[in-house]
Amino acid sequence: MNLQDYIRDIQDFPKPGIGFKDITPLLISPEATTFCLETLVNSLKNQKIDKVIGVESRGFFFGILLAQKLNAGFIPVRKPKKLPFTTISASYELEYGTDTLEMHVDAIQPGDKILIHDDVLATGGTAKAVCELVEQLGGEIVQMNFLMELSFLNGREKLRDKEIFAALTY
Repeated sequence: MNLQDYIRDIQDFPKPGIGFKDITPLLISPEATTFCLETLVNSLKNQKIDKVIGVESRGFFFGILLAQKLNAGFIPVRKPKKLPFTTISASYELEYGTDTLEMHVDAIQPGDKILIHDDVLATGGTAKAVCELVEQLGGEIVQMNFLMELSFLNGREKLRDKEIFAALTY
């Protein structure tokens, strides 16, 4: 199965000059979703994962599926003031602005083996901020995996010491 067939390009979204990769066609197809999930799981090569982080909001879709498949806990990383308990935060730059992410202070215990999942690796700012949150709480990042990587934005440069997998590369 070619997952690229399930990614739709939307020009000038969310603002002029941005080419957005829409994963809605992938989510609509049970076969493509299952294939993509298996691709992401197989990239882990049977490594132990205690918790899966899903990054708001498109990282939630496969993040929770990965957690269930791996028999791991799920941790939502969200925009400010969306989580009800005490949080830690990290700010970052992305390809079209700046933002902040938060996670509950009790989400990770020291030594927890963590899989970070998001839909896209672009400039690496979001991913780096999530790494900072995990490391603040003493988690060990096993892998960062993504539905797709926009390699022309050089996001891997900010994550040189991390294991990275992307189901698709553009």
